[in-house]
Amino acid sequence: MSRINNVFDNLRKRNQPAFITYITAGDPDIVLSQEILDCLPQCGVDIIELGMPFTDPMADGATIQNAHIRALRNGHTLTKTLSMVRNFREKNNQTPIILMGYYNPIFCYGVEAFLKDAKNAGVDGVLIVDLPPEEEHEFTAFSCLYQIDLIRLITPTSDKKRIEKIIKNASGFLYYVSMNGITGNNLSNSDDLTFKLKEIKELSNLPVAVGFGIKNAQDISRMKNFNPDGIIGSCKSTRGTKKYF
Repeated sequence: MSRINNVFDNLRKRNQPAFITYITAGDPDIVLSQEILDCLPQCGVDIIELGMPFTDPMADGATIQNAHIRALRNGHTLTKTLSMVRNFREKNNQTPIILMGYYNPIFCYGVEAFLKDAKNAGVDGVLIVDLPPEEEHEFTAFSCLYQIDLIRLITPTSDKKRIEKIIKNASGFLYYVSMNGITGNNLSNSDDLTFKLKEIKELSNLPVAVGFGIKNAQDISRMKNFNPDGIIGSCKSTRGTKKYF
């Protein structure tokens, strides 16, 4: 069983959602970024999303955009991101790591080469914001070969037909975007969240985690009312909030 499956199975037995947090690799520099990554499990993080710096993170707001810029200006690369994962695995072989980002750096690296190196580094899954299911065939062929989960995004505007297409090759868990817009915005009206999560769960047996707009303990407590399998927030925003799980 994969590390991701283990986490969700163990937490489900305790009726507890997964605490999933995001940091940008290489921000503010490689040394401090590695230290932050290494200490996240001690802070109660169940699954780590490690952002792959990119010049045009179009789904992200100013906070994450600036983190990407700082990392790139300091010479961070996708190769260095994988090295961070390898260093992490020397100390921790239990906590899942998801690489989150955009397709261009992966395409430039070479899809098979990237997934092979990611597997060897200890990556559990990849979430690619701008890779639609219509264009995923090259990636999924190799992600299946190297047994790396493809985490898929579902948005409030995704209807049933679109959700069915999105989840076809998804694995690990599904990431439900709690609002329309970019990261960093305030949570919008989430009255339809119960309906949307129910709709997704009727179409897939994968765990569903909710992210975007979750900035503090109050947001986490609010999200818990909708009984997601996981709650996703940035490292800075969710520091010290494990007790709310």
